[in-house]
Amino acid sequence: MDVMIELSGVSKNYGQLKAAENISFSLHKGEILGFLGPNGAGKTTVMKIITGFMPPDSGNVKIKGVGISKDPVGTRKSIGYLPENNPLYTDMTVEEYLRFIASMRGLGDPDKAISSALSKCGISNVSHRIIGHLSKGYRQRVGLAQAIIHDPEILILDEPVNGLDPKQIAEIRTLIRDLGKEKTVILCSHILSEVEAVADRVVIINEGRIVADDRIENLRERSKGGNIFVLELLEIPVDAIEKIKEIQCVIKAEPSGAGIFRIVAAGEKETSNLIFETAVRNNWKLAQLYMEGSSLENMFLDLTEGGKK
Repeated sequence: MDVMIELSGVSKNYGQLKAAENISFSLHKGEILGFLGPNGAGKTTVMKIITGFMPPDSGNVKIKGVGISKDPVGTRKSIGYLPENNPLYTDMTVEEYLRFIASMRGLGDPDKAISSALSKCGISNVSHRIIGHLSKGYRQRVGLAQAIIHDPEILILDEPVNGLDPKQIAEIRTLIRDLGKEKTVILCSHILSEVEAVADRVVIINEGRIVADDRIENLRERSKGGNIFVLELLEIPVDAIEKIKEIQCVIKAEPSGAGIFRIVAAGEKETSNLIFETAVRNNWKLAQLYMEGSSLENMFLDLTEGGKK
């Protein structure tokens, strides 16, 4: 399988601050990689180094086997980049902006490139609207369109759903999945659930260092699997723990305060229904029942606890 991106011992300091320290990983053709870490962990610094916007203090970055320092212009042609703040010319129409980007890229057939980008990003219907009048979800789509207008083999997205509402997030997720069918993608985020929804593999960074690099299913196994449910009862039945442990798919259950039980179990909605049915069947007075998170999320928090860079 072709290696599209390769980082070897990449480090970057801002004075005494180590933003990236000995970062090494590779990404193959067709992979969607989630690059995870808390805010300030060094993610954006690494993305800027990969895209050639910033040189590392030490280490090497290769794009399709070619060092960025040896051919900065040539390697950038293979990359489409959506930065975190998505800088757009908001007084331009969508089509005017993409035509400007096409001219900057020196594309031979700008009309074809613009039409393709508009179609893939689902914004053909707003091509003549002023960017500043669009919703944030549509502006993110315009940002994605400029990132793919030159049909790059590599797509790097830095916090692409930041600040979007749930409907817009779902739309951008679908778009990223579709783009990932034909491109190698790095999705940079501090939100595990967003990466988990689209990526096959994750690299987790904390305080400028890699703390995990594995496929999501392997990380789930390491985290012992399951989701965490919280059951709160108004009264405390003496046999509550025993009854809860009898529920199918329950891995572990333990009290967590007066009338509160934390339950680790496989599944989501169906497991929640089973817990609810057990409470009803035993005439427990239910105050609330909700899924707190996954054990994978807890592992992510453990790995990144205290990251402040």
